[in-house]
Amino acid sequence: METVLIDRGFADPRHLISTLSDAGCEVRVDADLSRLLPDLPRATDADWDTEYLDAIASAALVDGVDGAIAHIAAHGSHHTDAIVAADAAVAERFLAEVDSAIVLWNASTQFADGGEFGLGAEIGIATGRLHARGPVALEGLTTYKWVGYGTGQVRG
Repeated sequence: METVLIDRGFADPRHLISTLSDAGCEVRVDADLSRLLPDLPRATDADWDTEYLDAIASAALVDGVDGAIAHIAAHGSHHTDAIVAADAAVAERFLAEVDSAIVLWNASTQFADGGEFGLGAEIGIATGRLHARGPVALEGLTTYKWVGYGTGQVRG
């Protein structure tokens, strides 16, 4: 997880961010969260587009699911995105509108793995829109060659 987006209406964002910090995660916060948690480092523009590969996360307050979807569209990798929500309509909208290879509702992004999807050994991940998308196993790397034999037939 690189980014945590918290609905501005969430009752206690301080507790959530403090829990991450207390667990050893460096949390870099946006201006709104900085007012609530002034001791944490401020996120820079680059943080929103960074895959840290470390115990570091950026965090921001957003205006509901619209704000989350807009933030993900602007800064997401289109790999895996998850929503934690009790409201099924909000979650279904997130799942339908976030354009990522894997979208999850109330599930860990650790499920974003070819083995979890029954693909066998994962060779890579594809975030493009054509051919292989999401976890890529051997079958996803296979291409086809169509060979036809005829005796003068025409398409009718």
